[in-house]
Amino acid sequence: MGGTGWGMTEFGWDVKYAGVQTLVAKFLMQGKARHHAPVFEKYQQKAEYFMCSCLGKGARNVQKTPGGLIFRQRWNNMQFVTSASFLATVYSDYLVSAGRNLNCAAGKVAPSQLLAFAKSQVDYILGDNPRATSYMVGYGNNYPRQVHHRGSSIVSYKVDPTFVTCRGGYATWFSRKGSDPNLLTGAIVGGPDAYDNFADERDNYEQTEPATYNNAPLLGLLARLSGGHGGYNQLLPVVVPAPVEKKPAPQPKISPAPQPKITPAPQLLLLLPLYKRRRHHGFQREKLTTDTLLF
Repeated sequence: MGGTGWGMTEFGWDVKYAGVQTLVAKFLMQGKARHHAPVFEKYQQKAEYFMCSCLGKGARNVQKTPGGLIFRQRWNNMQFVTSASFLATVYSDYLVSAGRNLNCAAGKVAPSQLLAFAKSQVDYILGDNPRATSYMVGYGNNYPRQVHHRGSSIVSYKVDPTFVTCRGGYATWFSRKGSDPNLLTGAIVGGPDAYDNFADERDNYEQTEPATYNNAPLLGLLARLSGGHGGYNQLLPVVVPAPVEKKPAPQPKISPAPQPKITPAPQLLLLLPLYKRRRHHGFQREKLTTDTLLF
């Protein structure tokens, strides 16, 4: 599936090779490769190719802005920044757990450099950049005010209950030049261009459009960075506790209700000799009825 042949310098929503290669490298370092080890080692080589390219220590390195941000493309470049930083953070912990260093074309690299690289990208996103701009909406004092997002650009119903049509939402609200009436707090926008320039304009969708795949990797990244530099053993097996068998609660004993005694009706065959004997002695033949049989 290309995992042993493609050396990647990007990881995004539609290019997943680097992520798969990183996972396979984890299996290898956990000792789970078995007879697949020669193939898994090729996956690991490609995973480290990606990590080294992010650090600028590989045979082919990623492009970066003058301010140090990964730059892959003009439209929503931030997806590559958050996802690559997330992978670098994860792989850093893998290496620490395995007691290994990163093998790059420029030589061996300590895992701590991967973590430091990821932190530098987060710092840039949150405002440590040439523009002193936070690319997370609502964070800091200088962040995007005209996000390319319909819900942000239309006034809240709680503020103005007047009905807004679909056409009106675009013509009246989306096209206006003022700040967003609804703050899309926490959203990561597309980010600056290759030279750290950014135009905060709602119709500048390449730079001001938010996306879930910008935010999702950042959550894991921030969670790890909040833990400091101690590292986490990511190679330990996950032990799932055995399910506890619940014994059913004792049920109260219920005595069966007494059943009424039913006298069975006499069988006709048992009374048939009596009927024949009456005829034999000359008695008047009686009509065989239910009453006479019971009698």
